[in-house]
Amino acid sequence: MNHLEQGDLFAAAAPALPEGFRYEPEIVPAAMQTNLLQQIPLLPLKPFDFHGFEGKRRVISYGWKYDFDTQRVNRIADIPPFLLPVRSIAAAFAGIEPEQLQQALVTEYAPGSPIGWHRDKKVYGRVVGISLLSPCTFRLRRRAGEKWQRAAVIAEPGSAYVLSGPARSEWEHSVPPQLRYSVTFREIG
Repeated sequence: MNHLEQGDLFAAAAPALPEGFRYEPEIVPAAMQTNLLQQIPLLPLKPFDFHGFEGKRRVISYGWKYDFDTQRVNRIADIPPFLLPVRSIAAAFAGIEPEQLQQALVTEYAPGSPIGWHRDKKVYGRVVGISLLSPCTFRLRRRAGEKWQRAAVIAEPGSAYVLSGPARSEWEHSVPPQLRYSVTFREIG
């Protein structure tokens, strides 16, 4: 074996990410990020409603909206035109057609508004998230006997992630509090 084939013993090991989780930094062009960050604050965002409790984050859904009381998705207003270019990027990254991403959830995370551990509802298929404004630690975990198996990635502004397969069905995810925006696209399963 020559020296070109040997790995660097002192290089940082890449984190072990769950099967079905993919991450790509800098996937959304800067001009598109700027446009999104100009448009999102103009949306009629409302506090997140979870069984009558208001979350600290503000949201608006397009295409479909999950009703926590009936545990069903309901058809609502179409995804607005300004989100369609970023939906195309998200779909290409996920390896699917844009029309398969039928729901868009726009979220404003104010400082002090974390998202606790959860899995997206089973009515959804693949989930593709776009992170905007500031970096955040996107954490993942799943039970491994009496302990938790954990992984994390720093979701930079303009980055995307995909949750599919085991990452979507077996792993929970959470995000610590900090000011940022996200656009989450979902398939309706």
